Amino acid sequence: MNGAQAMVKCLEEEGVKVVFGYPGAAICPFFHSLSQSKIESILVRTEQNAGHGANGYARVTNEVGVCVATSGPGATNLLTGIATAFADSIPLVCITGQVESHLLGSDVFQEADITGAAESFVKYSYLVKNVEDIPTVFKEAFYLAATGRKGPVLIDIPMDVQNAYMAAPWNYPKEVNLRTYKPTVKGNLVQIKKVAKGLEEAKRPILCAGGGVLLSEAKEEVIAFAEKYQVPVVSTMMGIGVLPTEHELYFGMVGNNGKGYANRAMRESDFILMVGARVADRAISQPELIANDKILVHIDVDPAEIGKNVGPAIPLVGDIKHILEDFEKQEIRCEPREWIETLKKYRETMQPKKEAKEGFVDPGEFLKILSEEMEEDAIYVADVGQNQIWSCDYHIVKKGKFLTSGGMGTMGYAIPAAMGAKKGETKKQVVAVCGDGAFQMSMMELATMRQHHIPVKIIVLKNNYLGMVREYQHFTYEDHYTMVQIDGSPDLEKLSAAYDIPFVRINDMKDIREKIKAFFQEDNLAMMECLVDPMELTK
Repeated sequence: MNGAQAMVKCLEEEGVKVVFGYPGAAICPFFHSLSQSKIESILVRTEQNAGHGANGYARVTNEVGVCVATSGPGATNLLTGIATAFADSIPLVCITGQVESHLLGSDVFQEADITGAAESFVKYSYLVKNVEDIPTVFKEAFYLAATGRKGPVLIDIPMDVQNAYMAAPWNYPKEVNLRTYKPTVKGNLVQIKKVAKGLEEAKRPILCAGGGVLLSEAKEEVIAFAEKYQVPVVSTMMGIGVLPTEHELYFGMVGNNGKGYANRAMRESDFILMVGARVADRAISQPELIANDKILVHIDVDPAEIGKNVGPAIPLVGDIKHILEDFEKQEIRCEPREWIETLKKYRETMQPKKEAKEGFVDPGEFLKILSEEMEEDAIYVADVGQNQIWSCDYHIVKKGKFLTSGGMGTMGYAIPAAMGAKKGETKKQVVAVCGDGAFQMSMMELATMRQHHIPVKIIVLKNNYLGMVREYQHFTYEDHYTMVQIDGSPDLEKLSAAYDIPFVRINDMKDIREKIKAFFQEDNLAMMECLVDPMELTK
């Protein structure tokens, strides 16, 4: 067995079903061996989208996503996909080919120090120099990616190592025991009792759910906890979908672009359970305010996040799924009925009112109707920009999932991530929503979805601007617009025809529900363009 065959064997041992990648000479031995495996390989059209595809796959399957690129520019192109996954704690194993070992450091053709370049964006990276190390490296990489605070792990393998033959018989490790890596899973019982006592004494408790709840697969436990103790719930952007949007105890997304009543709930609460959230600037613009005149409990599997942006009264390190299981053993009485009624009044009275503009699609109303017509367990993937905030505001999560790039805010994420999500959940409806700027960053993946028969529904909200930057320039530079008008964009109807994709263009709100229903009846890959007022504001 040579190194390339061993790499494939490792992926098979880990139960990998799909790999997203792009070939080159330095990774050809691996792809040659992969062609003889039952693992499916998806040929993306640019390496960044291999990372995003693996990202979407990982988020819907709760498995480690795998992406592969060649050396040099292939590896550096992959960096944005790696950084995007790192910012949102998505478990990936990223494999890159490398020039031959004896040429390392010689600045030869397509050599790049990818382990050095990726250092800021990975949990760990390996440069494999001995073919015998491949089984151990792969076992450790998958373990590191999927445990503790999840994230991407990079494996860089020179071409000569892929071609070298192993002398030792095949032996894939059954377990990993790393002396310097011991993630905390179980919460400290003393701290848990302190949290229980604080919750019992609270008059105005609130639970703020972050993406860590979904990553730890603790969604059902959080819902059960909220319902049992009648604790209201808000979420960060990455925590959208922890509770169904229309659940009576859910009070929206917090942060700069969040709901006014959600932010007010955080301000007026006397006891905050911050669960699986980083307390980053977009979610909590003034961290010191959430620690004033209230008890802040911060629960996170990553001890480095606790106290990084604000000091909690009760820090609690551990996996939220395990911690909530231990909460079940505590005797807690919590009945904040008046507080819940107050929050319901805020929700009813603090909804912003917007006037619909004639001759355009109203993005908020459109996305609301779109959500109503989507299947209950559908997967909605939002891109970055105005479309992301509209999606956060108006998409109704039922029993499905909401995916977006929250930490890095990577434009062009939605289409390849939706592609990966559809490969992970082939029977579920997957919808990608993006602006016309973001669409042009990943429209080349239309070919990938056609080639591999991946029937995603793509919706482009078109306003001929980089809308959020235009809005910033509107307020900051008094309408002195620079580099935001995207003239020269393709006619999406002709582009769809070139790819043989069904297309529909919507210019206004007339018969919008019927048009959406007809769009969803299409079984294959399809695209809808919605014309939005160029001056439409985000909020």
